[in-house]
Amino acid sequence: MNLNYEDIKSIVTIVLEELGEKASPTLVKSALQKTLEKMEHREKKENIDSGRAILTAFGVNKPGVLAKITTALSNHNIDIEDVSQKIMQEFFTLIMVINITNSPKDLTEIQNVMNNTAQELGIKIYIQHEDTFKYMHRI
Repeated sequence: MNLNYEDIKSIVTIVLEELGEKASPTLVKSALQKTLEKMEHREKKENIDSGRAILTAFGVNKPGVLAKITTALSNHNIDIEDVSQKIMQEFFTLIMVINITNSPKDLTEIQNVMNNTAQELGIKIYIQHEDTFKYMHRI
């Protein structure tokens, strides 16, 4: 969690106002720790609930590959937010940012559906939640 000076000042002011005259260094420290834990929990929940995932696919190009992938996504009410595709001779690569928020299926179920689609097409399809990429770059 990234807090600037103003954020910290605001949190400390709120805690001091809540504690009033009984504010001691120990009580302030304890109240601040609880407040920060709540904020971290809320921030993690917001990030996890983003509903966005990255789909990558690659293999030998043939007519209808993109159509079958997008149809499988559409059948499960998955929104495509961004697409990048490249054909290199007889091979294709595809990267999509998808939003699974409105899908009745969870990420694991969607991965299974797309694995079946990949097997039908003889290609590889991988789906990872966008948080995987966010946290990879934090380390």
